[in-house]
Amino acid sequence: MTDKRIAEQHHATFEGVRQLDEDGNEYWLARDLAPLLDYQDWRNFMQVVEKARIACRKSERVVEDHFGDVTKMVGIGSGAQREIADVRLSRYACYLIVQNGDPSKPVIANGQTYFAMQTRRQELNDSEKFSQLSENEKRLAIRNELAEHNKYLAAAAKDAGVETSLDYAIFQDHGYKGLYGGMGAKDIHARKGLKQRQKILDHMGSTELAANLFRATQAEEKLKRDNVHSKQHANQAHFAVGQKVRETIKELGGTMPESLPTPEQSLKQVEGAKKKLDQKK
Repeated sequence: MTDKRIAEQHHATFEGVRQLDEDGNEYWLARDLAPLLDYQDWRNFMQVVEKARIACRKSERVVEDHFGDVTKMVGIGSGAQREIADVRLSRYACYLIVQNGDPSKPVIANGQTYFAMQTRRQELNDSEKFSQLSENEKRLAIRNELAEHNKYLAAAAKDAGVETSLDYAIFQDHGYKGLYGGMGAKDIHARKGLKQRQKILDHMGSTELAANLFRATQAEEKLKRDNVHSKQHANQAHFAVGQKVRETIKELGGTMPESLPTPEQSLKQVEGAKKKLDQKK
């Protein structure tokens, strides 16, 4: 059986234990998820859950929004039941759990791919307002969000030992090379046929920008989660994240970022046109 087929089976299984509450909010129960991730011992799995809680807190998110302690009744034979502890998990919580799981388990690797990409996709698509935007409006929205996350990534990189502007340029290039199959910023710039002062982010469509946003957010979290403390390890981490995003795109049957079309209008042109339109109103 191919790796892609195995991944598809795991992805379907993860969706199979997903539940919806009365308000239509999705969630997973830890006791359903544990065996799917090849954890037969509840105590061992709870150690992973606790690591995920810590990662959630470090990401400055409200832990209680993603990890809810609950109880449920289970049968113990002869019609008797007893109460056991469980944890209600959001998709983001599941993502953190698989990120902190045993990477030697194939199902963990597939879980990382599934929950990471689906979590980011959900964040982008859940907004009804976002889904109604035009392509250029989506480009602006994602580029602006990416600009913010690049600030957070730069701060995390600095904490990890990436200190000078040259260090950071090299660090960024490692992320691009992982995502673009070995192509750095200059290679991408040339591939798009841009002039010297034109920025590659201004000449990306929404899909390509979203892939880079995903790279940036996951690289920031990995630097913090792994307590990276050298620029060499930071570079390696950024490359690994970019490469993982690329693998995920491939598994989902998507187009590689370097093969996506370059929009006719740059985002500077889009912003200029938007300002003129706003002035006329």
